[in-house]
Amino acid sequence: MNIDLSGKVALITGAESGIGKAIAIEFAKLGCDLVLTYYHDENLVEQTLKEVERHGNKNLLVQANVSKQQEVEQLFETAIKTFNQIDFLVNSAGVRSVDKPLAEMSPTEFDHTIQTNLYSVFHCCKCFVKHYSNHQQEGRIINITSVQSKVVSAGKTDYCASKFAIKGFSEALSLELASQKITVNCIAPGMILTPMNQRAIDEPSYREQLEQRIPLQYAGLPEDVANAAVFLVSDYARYITGTTQVVDGGLMLNRTKGAR
Repeated sequence: MNIDLSGKVALITGAESGIGKAIAIEFAKLGCDLVLTYYHDENLVEQTLKEVERHGNKNLLVQANVSKQQEVEQLFETAIKTFNQIDFLVNSAGVRSVDKPLAEMSPTEFDHTIQTNLYSVFHCCKCFVKHYSNHQQEGRIINITSVQSKVVSAGKTDYCASKFAIKGFSEALSLELASQKITVNCIAPGMILTPMNQRAIDEPSYREQLEQRIPLQYAGLPEDVANAAVFLVSDYARYITGTTQVVDGGLMLNRTKGAR
């Protein structure tokens, strides 16, 4: 499959680590220019920048709390001023659950998860759509959700609520934007070895225990999700919208059977 993203510009949130970083690197390999956003860890995102700069692309780093409307608007203004276009939006920024029973979860904790995971998608998609009103090329939006947008875990009401909402939001938006030739799709990762699963990275025995639930018997890598993102922004996926691509080694199938 020959994919060339030269001449395209992608804005990727949460590019400092994990899935966002992997997507940035894979896009860069294919010639895409990048707007890399990060929340607070400049050292981490500088590592991402070093990786993508190897491929000779034009790249822009922007610090932003993408759960805040004003900061997202400024982010897009800066990106458009620099590149004059944004072809792809990848909403990868997010936080994990606070991992508490509902009775112990504070409104502040719940709100933080929803603001970070869901409102960031709302604000970024809205700005992307406004930009695209005068843009004639086909656009792509990818929202990173989770297998927990389909199957759930106890003690993760905040996270599951945010990821279910992203899926519904994306499907509705795909209908809104179809006439503008903008596709909207989700990627739902399963167990991926990112900082969100740091314990599984640090403790092989713990990871092996969790991998027993996965039909393929191993955890995924951020690059596995990035490969799905590459396909969804490519011309090969031009007729695909409103879908969720699951990248989980079959985990969700076991979960729906009641496997633990």
